[in-house]
Amino acid sequence: MLALSDAGPPLLNRQRERTVLDGLLEDVRAGRGRALMLRGEAGVGKSALLRHTLEAAAGMRVVRAAGVESEMELAYAGLHLLVAPLLDGLERLPGPQRDALGVAFGLRQGNPPDRFMVGLAVLTLLAEAAEDRALLCVVDDTQWLDRSSAQVLAFVARRLLAEPVGIVFAAREPGREFQGLAELEVRGLPGPDAHTLLRSVIRFPLDDRIKERILAETNGNPLALLELPRGLSPTQLAGGFGLVEAQAVPQRVEQGFRHRLAALPAETQSLMLVAAAEPTLDAVLIWRAAGLLGIPASAAKDAQSDGLLEAGAGVRFRHPLVRSAVYSAASPRQRRAAHRALAEATDRDRDPDRRAWHLAAAAPGPDDEVAAELERSAERAQARGGVAGAAAFLRRAAELTADPGPRSNRALAAAQTSVMAGSFEAAADLLAMAVAGPLDELQQARVDLVHGQIAFATSMSGDAPQILARVAKQLEPLDPGLARDTYLEAWFAALYAGRFAGDDDLRAISRAARSAPRPAGAPRPPDLLLDGLAVLVTEGRAAAVPLLKQAAHIFATDEISVVERRRWSVVAASIMATLWDEDTWYTVQAREVRYCREAGLLTPLVTWVNSTVVCEIWRGDLAEAASLVAEAEAIAAATGSRRVSTGAMMLAAFRGVEAEAVPLIERVMSTAIAAGQGVGEYFSRWVAAVLYNGLGQYDKALDAARAVREVFAMQVSAWALPELIEAASRTGQTRQAAEALERLAEMTDVGDSDWGQGLHARCRALLSEGEEAERCYREAVERLGRTRLRTELARAHLLYGEWLRREGRRADARTHLRTAYDSFTAIGMQAFAGRAHNELLATGETVRKRAADTLDQLTPQESQIARMARTGLSNSEIGAQLFLSPRTVEYHLGKVFAKLAITSRHQLTQALPGQGHDRP
Repeated sequence: MLALSDAGPPLLNRQRERTVLDGLLEDVRAGRGRALMLRGEAGVGKSALLRHTLEAAAGMRVVRAAGVESEMELAYAGLHLLVAPLLDGLERLPGPQRDALGVAFGLRQGNPPDRFMVGLAVLTLLAEAAEDRALLCVVDDTQWLDRSSAQVLAFVARRLLAEPVGIVFAAREPGREFQGLAELEVRGLPGPDAHTLLRSVIRFPLDDRIKERILAETNGNPLALLELPRGLSPTQLAGGFGLVEAQAVPQRVEQGFRHRLAALPAETQSLMLVAAAEPTLDAVLIWRAAGLLGIPASAAKDAQSDGLLEAGAGVRFRHPLVRSAVYSAASPRQRRAAHRALAEATDRDRDPDRRAWHLAAAAPGPDDEVAAELERSAERAQARGGVAGAAAFLRRAAELTADPGPRSNRALAAAQTSVMAGSFEAAADLLAMAVAGPLDELQQARVDLVHGQIAFATSMSGDAPQILARVAKQLEPLDPGLARDTYLEAWFAALYAGRFAGDDDLRAISRAARSAPRPAGAPRPPDLLLDGLAVLVTEGRAAAVPLLKQAAHIFATDEISVVERRRWSVVAASIMATLWDEDTWYTVQAREVRYCREAGLLTPLVTWVNSTVVCEIWRGDLAEAASLVAEAEAIAAATGSRRVSTGAMMLAAFRGVEAEAVPLIERVMSTAIAAGQGVGEYFSRWVAAVLYNGLGQYDKALDAARAVREVFAMQVSAWALPELIEAASRTGQTRQAAEALERLAEMTDVGDSDWGQGLHARCRALLSEGEEAERCYREAVERLGRTRLRTELARAHLLYGEWLRREGRRADARTHLRTAYDSFTAIGMQAFAGRAHNELLATGETVRKRAADTLDQLTPQESQIARMARTGLSNSEIGAQLFLSPRTVEYHLGKVFAKLAITSRHQLTQALPGQGHDRP
């Protein structure tokens, strides 16, 4: 196993860095999890600080690893190096976590695990390993970790809180996966220490100007100060002739190592090359390969005596630059020989992927047999969830393929896999390789499809619909099923882009989709979705409703494959909301949230959690909505996502605190407009209209809702109409209100949905008089009372009470206004509660303000954990859903008990009364 060597630049001073690292160890020993990234150039002293940390970690359990540049494409390779000593605890993990980690490491068969479920498994594994004594994890050369390992370790580092686990990373420049972690920049030694270190290697008088030049060029870099003078004569140093100005410090240091390597015997150089070519530095494998090359065991002596390599039970390089110097100094023929020996020494059955990688490095040119091996490795990598590794194997397979046709096909497969991995730049490069060879029409269309998918995934802007619609047309005679799937992708992309979609808008795409040929056999679920959506745009809701209901039913009742459900359920859920099918919409959202939590699929989980927030807010459970918003933001932080939370924006608007809501609305809207994402703009404007109607600022509400009136944004267009009608009726814009009412009637006339019909009755009442108005208000209260939409029911009571007061019927008005006020207050809708409060005062009734709720003391995450604990879930079960360790859950529950003045979970039922429904 790769480890830090005992030799290295001496640790001079470094009081600032040592204080930080010693503080981290102190926190970990006290049970507080910590993570830290040491950042600095090669040779600046990061490894020396890691050695100090290891020496100071007396009594702690220690595991360590280092990234290796040549192993960056092997999924979970670095992670396996780190946690291998802890895998005796694998079987004690909860089932889904155990299976995910086992599959990732190739220890068992199964579906590809989500990397964040692997992350949760590693977090639990580390927490369990730290039960008896604190655990320190040290990861050097993080910049060379494979992407899967980097993502998992960054995920774990962000989740450390109440576990006695510390992770210290070191990197020249941390990857984006580690953004946001606490960092400690390691700089060069200050002047006096740099002088001291330089005097330790130059023991003869040196001209002050030359000395200052060395110190200036090395910038206090300890390794450079130690290595730069080696191999140079006193004359060269004294005259400054040995210093090469054009080279950066690490390059000069590496060049110094090369000079020392050149002086070693050929057999020693060969042994070091074999070690440099094997990422794991597995001593048994290296000696076996050395034997195949005829290298004797004595070859290690000279490297050891020179301090470059330690070879025995383990193999260690003095510094990563030694490894790179060895490898770069060798000729291509020598490297191929080393990799060929390592391939022959690697067990074909136990480690076929490493063997295939060495075979690829040993190939002097195209080799179809090795390319086929790499394709099989890609399949295994994808099965383990290593999508990035699969793309790397496929790319190398393409490079080793001589025939242009298969080469292009493999490059195209690698590009598609790279898109799945989120490596869009790599995918674009691979597409360039694919188009260099002969492509048939279908392959060319698939190339264009990947271009469209990259455009949508990277910006979700107006370019993607045009590309995808054009590709769909190309695919029609080649692959009708893929063509229709691509039309559905284009339709969704155009919906998302809204007014930024350009000429290929929803109407053009819908017409093209309706005329596209159908694949043989019964319609597939995506076919039904596409048919319904295309008819919705081209012929209207009445014609589309039967098709939309059929598609919605299939997605609601699980009559589809898991793959189709995961890919298209977001579209299906929008249809359910458009049909005003509240119960089915909520059921599908809850199912997908539960499935994503169980499977550890955090990226889609954020989407579904934000969608569920909308339902919970309308149902009047703002505490649950806040809990979900906190979960979405925690997941975004854990995954490094910069996605703006629409749930947080909507929650703030319904609470009605203008100072909190307006900045969020402006932020989401400006981000959406800048990115060309129309749906984000429309959603923000609808939310703004709700806020301003609650505050009684009807002019502003009208402006916000009017901007959504003429656009096609599925359910958001319909949701904005009641806001427009209310604001227009309050500002005397009766014509606008009447026109909006006609549109709302068309949108709600899709069945006898109490949600849709109740909203229509409430809006109709605003534009009616006398008995007709009262009949409509009563219908609205009755219909909305049969739904779970407490917010909309309370607004119906408010409008009815306001109308009754204006009709002079104060006693009747008080009944509905009191109901509205109590509902808004219980829900937490402060602005609308203020409207009801003022109306009650106008009727002559005295209204007492509600006292602050004790539950307001809890943070959203504490509230979330407390509510889940109330249902009987254990700490492990809660942690598995929220991607926390059981110890962290216990930590948060301790704070909950203190705030609520209780001592056990059994008391949560009394301490959290009337908080709506709990998630199972």
